Amino acid sequence: MDKNSIWAIVLSTLVIVGSYFLLPKFFGNKKANTTEQNSVEIVAEDSANNGQSGQTEVLTETMFDEETSALISEVEAAEEENSVPAVEQKITINTGVAEIIFTTKGGDIVSYKLIGHNDKDTNDFVQLSDSISETNRTCALAIGGAESKIINEIFNYEKIDAYTILFKKTFSIKDSSGNAHSYTIGKKYSFKPNEYMFKLDVMIHGADAAGLNYNGTAYTLRTSPQIGPHYNQKQSRYEYRQFLAYNGKKVKKVNLANNLVKQYDKEFLWGGIASKYFMELVLPTDYSVLGVPTYSAKVEQNDYANAQAMFERKAYFGTDVSDSYYLYFGPREENSLKVYNTAEKNAWGFSGYKITEALSTSGWLSWLETILKWCLEMLHKVIPNWGICIIILTIILKIIMFPLSKKQSMSSLKMQQLQPKIQAIQKKYAGDQQKLQQETSKLYQEAGYNPASGCLPMLFQFLVIFAMYNLFNNYFEFRGAMFIPKWIPDLSEGDVVYTFKKTIPIIGGVFGNTFRVLPIIYVASQILSGKISQSMNPPGGQNEKTMKFMMYGMPFMFFFIFYNAPSGLLLYWLTSNILQLGQQAIINKMMAKKRAEVGIEKTPNVPKNLPPKAKAKQKK
Repeated sequence: MDKNSIWAIVLSTLVIVGSYFLLPKFFGNKKANTTEQNSVEIVAEDSANNGQSGQTEVLTETMFDEETSALISEVEAAEEENSVPAVEQKITINTGVAEIIFTTKGGDIVSYKLIGHNDKDTNDFVQLSDSISETNRTCALAIGGAESKIINEIFNYEKIDAYTILFKKTFSIKDSSGNAHSYTIGKKYSFKPNEYMFKLDVMIHGADAAGLNYNGTAYTLRTSPQIGPHYNQKQSRYEYRQFLAYNGKKVKKVNLANNLVKQYDKEFLWGGIASKYFMELVLPTDYSVLGVPTYSAKVEQNDYANAQAMFERKAYFGTDVSDSYYLYFGPREENSLKVYNTAEKNAWGFSGYKITEALSTSGWLSWLETILKWCLEMLHKVIPNWGICIIILTIILKIIMFPLSKKQSMSSLKMQQLQPKIQAIQKKYAGDQQKLQQETSKLYQEAGYNPASGCLPMLFQFLVIFAMYNLFNNYFEFRGAMFIPKWIPDLSEGDVVYTFKKTIPIIGGVFGNTFRVLPIIYVASQILSGKISQSMNPPGGQNEKTMKFMMYGMPFMFFFIFYNAPSGLLLYWLTSNILQLGQQAIINKMMAKKRAEVGIEKTPNVPKNLPPKAKAKQKK
C-alpha cells in the first residue's frame, strides 16, 4: 500500500473518532428554552375531613352523560368517604404484566416496571417510569401549557378495587386576570389483568362556568420523563428515543436529539415516546379536544437524556369536563400490540387505532421485512436459537441471490466486451448526441445487452440488505436472546470477550470498557472480500488509490461505526461476508473461463501519458 493510501486511511479514521467527541460538543448541546414556567397560581382548598379548613365543592352532574356522572360521583365519594392525611403516600397495583406505584402527590405514577422484561444494568425489571423527580412524573397534570409546572399537591385517593384507583383534590386557581376560581380535579386509573393498556379519566368540576383557558390550553398531560432501560448516548448509538404521532394514514417518527423541544403541528389520533424496544402511547377517546402535542429531550446528568411527550388539552368554558385516555405502556413488539387492533382480542374491547403502526419498520419496505421476519420465526420453531436462525436465514438468502450476483458480474463482462465498439461509436458521432444514442442503443439490441441488467440485481440485493438491517437491529425477540454463552449472551447488544474494570481514556468514549471480537472479524472479512472481488479487475491509473482506500479504509471506518452494534446485526453482516467470499471465488472462476472464450484480457487499461516504467508496473 502506498504512502498516500495510508495517510487517507489514518486521516479518515481520525475524522470518525473525532466526530464522536467533537460533534456532540458543537452541535448536540445547543440549549433549548426548556425552563419550566408557571404563570398559573394554584392553591389547594383543604377539605374539612382531613383536619383542614374549607368546604369541599359538590360536583354537579347536570352537564355529564350517565357514564361520566358515575365517575364524578366516584370522585366525590373518594374525598368524602376515604380521606387520607395530607402527607405523601405510595400505592401499588400489580396487573401481572406490570407493577405500578402511584404517589398521592399529584395522583401520578412514580414507578412502572414491566414484569418479565429484565434490565441487566439494574438486575430488575425494565422501568418505564424513569428519571422521576419532584418536578416531573408520569401522567402528571399541569394547568396550562407544556411549559407549566406539574401539580405537586397531595391528593385524596380511593382504591376502588384491585385494578382501579381514584385521586381527587379541590384547588383555587387564578385566571389570567387574577380572579380565583374553585376546581375539583379527579384522576381515575383503570387497569385490566395481564394487559399493557390502561385507561386514565381526567375529570374537572368548576364552581362556576369560567372553565380553564390559559393561552388556549386547559391542562397538559405528560408521559414518563424517560423510558428505561438506562443507556449511554455516546456508546449505545444503536439505541434511541423517538417521538411518534399517527394521523390515521401514516405515522410520523422523529428521533430526539439532545436539548430538543418542539411541537408537532399536525393532526393526530395518538402519539407518544418510544425507544428501540419499549414505548408509551397516549390514545385520547376524543382527539379533537387536544391541541398540538409537544415533545422534548433534555440531557439531565451522566449523558442520560429524558424524552417526553406532553399533550395539551384545549381550553374549555363551562363547569364540567371529562376526558378519557387509553395508554399503552409496554413492549414495542408486534404480538403485544396487534391484540389492540381487534376488539375481541383484548379485555378493553379496544380497536380502530392501528397501534401496530408504532412498530419500528423499514417504511415502504415493511412488507419485505414482514416476510423475512416470518421466515426467521419459522426457523426458530425448528431451531430454538436465534443466532443459528440468523446464520441459516442469511445462507438461504445468499443462495437465492446467487443468480443475481452472477448475472450482475456477467453483465459487467458483457459491457467490457462491447467497450471497443462503444468507443468507436463515441468517436464517430462525438458531435451528434442524438445519433450517438441511437447507434449505442442499436449496438445493445444487436448484442442482446440490457444496460439495466447489472443494476436491477444490485437494487434488489440492496433492498434485502436494508430490510435485513432494520429487522436484525430492532427485532424484539433478540433482546436477551443468547447465542453463545459468555461470548454473545444477548443478540441485542455487542459481544463480550473481556470487560475492563475502568474505561480506557480517550477511546473509552467510543468503545466503552468492553473488548469485542466480532467487529474485528467483520473488518478482516471485509478486507478479504474486497481483495477477492478486485482480483479479476485490478484497477489502473488514478483509480488505484481510490480502490485501495475502498478496500482498506472503508472497513476500518465501519469498525468504529459497528463496534457497539447489536451482535445479531453483526452476525448477519459477518455471515454474509464469509458467504460472499465463497460466492465471489466461484463467480471469478466462471468469469475467467468466459473471458478466455470471448478473448477479453484481464490486464487493466494503462493511461497513455504514463512513463514506460510506470506502464510496465501497471501491466504487472
